[in-house]
Amino acid sequence: MKIELVTNTDHEELLRVWEASVRQSHDFLSEQDIAALKPLILAHYFDAVDLRCVKDIAGNILGFCGVADGNIEMLFIAPDNMGSGVGTALVAYAVKYQGATKVDVNEQNPQALGFYQHIGFKRVGRSSTDSQGKPFPLLHMALGQVDAFI
Repeated sequence: MKIELVTNTDHEELLRVWEASVRQSHDFLSEQDIAALKPLILAHYFDAVDLRCVKDIAGNILGFCGVADGNIEMLFIAPDNMGSGVGTALVAYAVKYQGATKVDVNEQNPQALGFYQHIGFKRVGRSSTDSQGKPFPLLHMALGQVDAFI
């Protein structure tokens, strides 16, 4: 899989992937929560991270990952590509080339928690709210061994 740098022209497609992925894996979020997050993601969050993506042969984005200060801030995979290795490839790239060693996972997203545990992340802490102060607990995770899956 080829990992590519995301450009500003990719942001609308990233937002579509984000929304489809969230609807598939974040069933604890309400329609109101999703609607409130969309403009923030497009206006602020994409620009706050170092973004990489995987595209198919036609140039469609299959998944993307954003890293800031050694933390995987976002990893979203198009629902049809979940379980295909796109997420693992993006995290491996983030660790090897972007210096990622940490991630925060919504406690209410057991699929993501299992994914990160499977590739070597260990729980190191917990917050009762997310970064916006909403009642969505976060599990703080860190790599137990950096070369666990690379």
